[in-house]
Amino acid sequence: MNHPEIIKLQKFLQRTFNNRNIDVRPRAKLNDSVEVFIGEESIGLIHLDDEDGDKSYMFSMSILDIDLEDID
Repeated sequence: MNHPEIIKLQKFLQRTFNNRNIDVRPRAKLNDSVEVFIGEESIGLIHLDDEDGDKSYMFSMSILDIDLEDID
């Protein structure tokens, strides 16, 4: 993904989740996905799907069971 595309994704996520702390960063040596951060914590990946001329993005966020332990 190129820089303008990454900025558009970042602005979309910030607006959608009402959180200006969301930062979308390129991944080293990989141009088909970017990493999503809130502050310095990585929360997921966005993968580019550009098959058949239809461009789309898939946001993937893993939630570990230990992350849910303090939730009531």
